[in-house]
Amino acid sequence: MDKNTIIGLGLIGVILALFTFFNQPSEEELKERMAQQEQLAQEQKEAVEKTESKKPEVNKPEEKAEPIAKLDINGEPVLDSLGNVVYLTEEEIVPVKKEGIIKARDVEEETYFLENEHIKVVLTNKGGGVKSVFLKDHQTYDDFRKNEGTDKIEPLQLFNEEVASNGLRFKTDNGEQNTSGIAFEISKNTENYISFIANFEKGKSIEQIYTITPDQYYINYEVKMNGFDGEVNPDKVFLDWQVELLKTERLLSEQRRISTIFFKETNGSYDYLSEYSDDEFNAETNVDWVAFKQSYFSSIMMPAKGFKKEGTNFKVTNYAEGSEKDSTHIKDYSSSMNIAMSNTNSGSVEMKWFFGPNDYDLLESYANGSEDIINYGWGLFRWVNIYAIQPLFVWLAGFGMNLGIAILLLTVIVKLVLTPIQWKMYASSAKMRILKPEVEEINKKYPEKDDAMKKQMEMMSLYRESGASPLAGCVPMLIQMPILFAVFRFFPSTFTLRQESFLWAEDLSSYDSILDLSFSIPFYGAHVSLFTLLMAVTTLFYTVLNSSNMQQPSQPGMPNMKIIMYFFPIMMIFFFNNYASGLSYYYFISTLMSILTMVMIKNFFVNEDKLKAKMAARQDASKKDGKKKGGKSKFQERLEQMQKAQQEKLKNGKK
Repeated sequence: MDKNTIIGLGLIGVILALFTFFNQPSEEELKERMAQQEQLAQEQKEAVEKTESKKPEVNKPEEKAEPIAKLDINGEPVLDSLGNVVYLTEEEIVPVKKEGIIKARDVEEETYFLENEHIKVVLTNKGGGVKSVFLKDHQTYDDFRKNEGTDKIEPLQLFNEEVASNGLRFKTDNGEQNTSGIAFEISKNTENYISFIANFEKGKSIEQIYTITPDQYYINYEVKMNGFDGEVNPDKVFLDWQVELLKTERLLSEQRRISTIFFKETNGSYDYLSEYSDDEFNAETNVDWVAFKQSYFSSIMMPAKGFKKEGTNFKVTNYAEGSEKDSTHIKDYSSSMNIAMSNTNSGSVEMKWFFGPNDYDLLESYANGSEDIINYGWGLFRWVNIYAIQPLFVWLAGFGMNLGIAILLLTVIVKLVLTPIQWKMYASSAKMRILKPEVEEINKKYPEKDDAMKKQMEMMSLYRESGASPLAGCVPMLIQMPILFAVFRFFPSTFTLRQESFLWAEDLSSYDSILDLSFSIPFYGAHVSLFTLLMAVTTLFYTVLNSSNMQQPSQPGMPNMKIIMYFFPIMMIFFFNNYASGLSYYYFISTLMSILTMVMIKNFFVNEDKLKAKMAARQDASKKDGKKKGGKSKFQERLEQMQKAQQEKLKNGKK
């Protein structure tokens, strides 16, 4: 390159540099150009999207979620008027977590409800269990008093979330698992159907399904295990259930006295843990049902196929005196039941879970023997209540009358049925009173022990000839005793009497009080029960009327029956003061009617003067017949033979 070429290129560069400098755009012009470029880019993007949207989508398949059928209260698909299946809407479908469990403590609690006309069950995602239960038709005694005179009912709460848990317990390769500590998710949720699910790793899951039926005191509970085959032994899957039942009645001590765990052994009778102390029991046979019972309400698990005995156990614990829950809760109930899972790959277990009153007819309708939890006594006393007292009382109450009137009519009917027996007892005691002077003469005639056989023989002759018998009054009394003891169990256990008032008694299932004391009397209480006082007074009056029939002890050192019988009414004041007023009222009316019946029998049915003459005539006739036949009956001859043998034995003994 020559010199001239180099000079020319340099001049051209200088000119371009000067041209660029003097033609450089200002800052305003640069901003305007950038805005124009951004607008152009946006227009180009919109044009591309518009073009793409006009392309046919034949090659792009639409992904649709599989529809889920809506289920009714029995778990069956709901059909419309044309018979087509109704599916859940997108708002009703809750997405389920795919894999892995979450601890209950790591999630926020969510509660759900199932309710019908009678019960409201609160469920929680923490453990997927029952958190609390309310009985909508009933209320506690405190609420009953607060709402007295109104139609308001505050639902009674059986237990709350403080201690209420139910969960499956089983062992896996990762150790022991308990679903009460796992967070569950909602799988399906309708008005009468709630399904909780917990998804473990590798496609394993546990589902808890709750459904409710209209006009019932129970929910249906189903447990499903999927994908655990080979890892979880189906014979070792347990349902742990624990609650602390709340106080619902007036007197907590009386409520505790008859509260415990009941259970029924398969092909056997019911059994229960101690009502007075802490107790525990390991099942020895399979179990049909388990009941957490208190005085008037219970929670009962009724499995479709029963619980297996292996690993099944029950425990009831009382609270320490003065502890935090000693004045608010009844007892701590806990149980662990082997649910007899068929398999853990796709197995399920179903049961009814009852929350309701201890009403005999209601529990009997389930046809599984759960009505046995009602304490109507044992053996003969229970039969009297079930087949006589209870049906008669229900029939009377069915007329809609006040239950105090129903008890009165029940007492009248029972006493009328027993009137012939009472007449027999009075006639027998009248005969014994007539023979009393002759009996005393025989006792004076044979004062020595060696003459006991002679005295006995002469006594028997006297009774035979006069037509009297010292045992004739005992048999009728034995017939009445089962009814007397049966009602002692019937009235405190009858749910129908709960919160029913009569006269001054505001609740026939609890004690009546005409005076509340500011202090407590040992063995008596802090109140005065008028029905108990009336019962004691009538019993004392009846005892005085019968005092002439009581035999004085013939042997020294024997207790005086009159003193014992006079002391008995005083004991009743202390014993019955805290008992159900319906029971004291029944005994008061019953004793009062016994007095009236005795007076009527004495004045209109049994004339002692005529009876005495009749007995004397019979004695004379018996003596004449005895002389004609040889003077002695075969019974007397046997007694004489026994007497001679006894005398020979005594003589030989002296030698």
